[in-house]
Amino acid sequence: AILKAPLMLNVQDVVPYVEFPKTLHTDFYNDSGKIESIMNAKYANYKQYQSIVFLRDSVVVINIEKGDTLRCEELYWDRSRSGNEFYTDKPVKIRTKKEIINGMGMEASQDFKNWHIKQTTGIISVPDSSFPH
Repeated sequence: AILKAPLMLNVQDVVPYVEFPKTLHTDFYNDSGKIESIMNAKYANYKQYQSIVFLRDSVVVINIEKGDTLRCEELYWDRSRSGNEFYTDKPVKIRTKKEIINGMGMEASQDFKNWHIKQTTGIISVPDSSFPH
């Protein structure tokens, strides 16, 4: 991943952290060196010893290949949660090519190819072939 931010503050407190108070942009790359997803937020806080990034305020994650887009106000990024690096218990909105899905809480892979909304509140279209007859 490559992270870009106009301002980074290295705060030496009881629990040291790095703060990005003026936006954050991250490109996530696959093994071939191609960007597979991007992430933007207006604020981020990185707890170095926990390896957890807290993102807030206009958080957007996009899977470049599929075009799926996540929008939320709070999101955590924890690389130690293999396969579920992104998570939140706050409201989320995911837009795919065919639908908009709202929910409360979500987990997703870092490439945003796989995601799961915990309490879906949006309308999901299901093909007729998926219904039992």
